[in-house]
Amino acid sequence: MSTCLTVTIQGPVARVTLNRPDVRNAFNEVLIHELAAAFTTLGQRGDLRAIVLAAEGKAFCAGADLNWMKAMAGYSWEENHADATRLADMLWAIYSCPVPVIARVQGDVYAGGVGLVACADVVVAVDTAGFCLSEAKLGLLPATIGPYVVKALGEQASRRYFLTAERFSADAAQRLGLVHEVVAADALDARVGEIVAAITANGPAAVRACKQLVKDVAGREITPELRDDTARRIADIRASDEGREGVQSFLNKGKPSWLSA
Repeated sequence: MSTCLTVTIQGPVARVTLNRPDVRNAFNEVLIHELAAAFTTLGQRGDLRAIVLAAEGKAFCAGADLNWMKAMAGYSWEENHADATRLADMLWAIYSCPVPVIARVQGDVYAGGVGLVACADVVVAVDTAGFCLSEAKLGLLPATIGPYVVKALGEQASRRYFLTAERFSADAAQRLGLVHEVVAADALDARVGEIVAAITANGPAAVRACKQLVKDVAGREITPELRDDTARRIADIRASDEGREGVQSFLNKGKPSWLSA
């Protein structure tokens, strides 16, 4: 039984909740393992159409657990590398999950927690949440989360916040692109619910293909090969059962089957 997470499924929507509020949902080896396993397993389910990543307590995630850090203090290079690889694999499991991931950020996000947020597809945060890439304060660096945070924040903002380890607000996180929407605490669940409803109203296969499309074309030069690849993708989905049904439902002013599922 999970000791650091709760995972619930209601219809086509799963909810993965960090459940270590007494330590501000900080990472340890158990939480890292359970997150990787949860997203790997949920990503293999064809019936799921959205995953909400949430947390209990006042903080969303405070980064590394102090006791875990104490245990790592005496690690050799090889042990540190193996440990960091497990964290990198967990982040990849979230980022590469074919099911859309919506982060429900109800409190502060520090260090590795920023990596969790950066791996999500849609991020909704409360207006009181603070963000901090605090690794440099400890003489460390945000290496494993770096690829995802730089994608989300951009190179210039990442330079600043990696180097200064300053805390920045939810509004700043939104301006920089890490967070999509900032809401009052009493509006958080309603807004997350609206986004989940918007995603689940769309074609299930199309949504997964859209998520993959963004990953595959982001940052690439628009070459003849890429143009052909995108033409093949739209041809594939137009010729699929879901694509045909969706277009016919639209033309006939009907509802596709996934809206009644």
